[in-house]
Order: sequence, then structure tokens, then C-alpha cells
Amino acid sequence: MRSALFEKLGLANLDLGIILILITVVIIVLLILLISTMTKLSRMTKKYYFFMRGKEAKSLESEIMKLFEDNRQMKEEIARNTKDIRSIYKQLRLTYQKMGLVKYDAFSQMGGKLSFCLALLDQDNNGFLINSVHGTDSSYSYIKRIESGSCRMDLTNEEKAALTKAVQGELNEAD
Repeated sequence: MRSALFEKLGLANLDLGIILILITVVIIVLLILLISTMTKLSRMTKKYYFFMRGKEAKSLESEIMKLFEDNRQMKEEIARNTKDIRSIYKQLRLTYQKMGLVKYDAFSQMGGKLSFCLALLDQDNNGFLINSVHGTDSSYSYIKRIESGSCRMDLTNEEKAALTKAVQGELNEAD
């Protein structure tokens, strides 16, 4: 069977059976693609109806606007919290965080262990040292400034021990 169209296309010698097989294969491939596309569309339609269930376009828009407003409020709250935390850290650097306490007997068995040295330091080892000397008939208290973990004045052995404990950040019991 000769066709004028096949002759013009240069396919006059091609067997008609091969052409039919090729067309059948193409149709099967297209049918598979169509089924795959319809399955995906069906899944997408189910998701769409689930999302839109009970909602109209205006109510959906208001829900989205509420989400944006909530997001904006959370961002403002996070910014406020961040600012507060920075302020707290700045103040915390100046608080007394380290303590050293040494109890001792100032007058060799006359007053008991009622005398003490207390060192209170901040994060940078700045603060003060209190020395309270207790005797049987009197009591005296002295205070010395501590800067960067040292004192410009001479320290007694008890004061040095209290300062060392505070600088090392030891949580210690009174002796």
C-alpha cells in the first residue's frame, strides 16, 4: 500500500506494521503519564479541600492576617527579651558573685573564734574585704577595697586567706 504523503516524507519504504507498533507504544506511554498526572492532581485536590474545609476566602484571609500579627508580636517580644537579658548581664557583672570567709580567734583563746574576714568580689575581682576583730571587752571592724583581686594596703594572713578563697570562687564553709 503506497501513500503519496509517505512518499513525500521519504517514508514510502517503511512497513505499516512498524508504524502501528510505534503509535501503540506512544499511546501507552501517554496513557501512563496521564494516569500519573491524574493521581497527583487527585492528591493535590484532597489537600486543597482539607486546607479549605469550613473556610471561605475572607475567613482564610483573616486567619493568615492573624498569623502575621502573631509573628510580629513574637518578634517584638524576642527583641524586648534580648534587650532585657543584655541589661541583666551588664548588671550582673557588677554584683558580688564571689565570697571568701575565714573565722579565727584574734586574741589567742580570749574571745573564741568570733573574729572573721569576709571578702566579697564581683566578676572582675573588684569589691571589698571586711575584717571584724572580736575581743572579750571590745570589737573592731575594718574594711579594705579590693581591685582586680589585690589590695593596696597590707593584709593579715586571715585577710589573705579570705581574699584567695573569693578570687578562686570557692564555695567554702567558715572555718
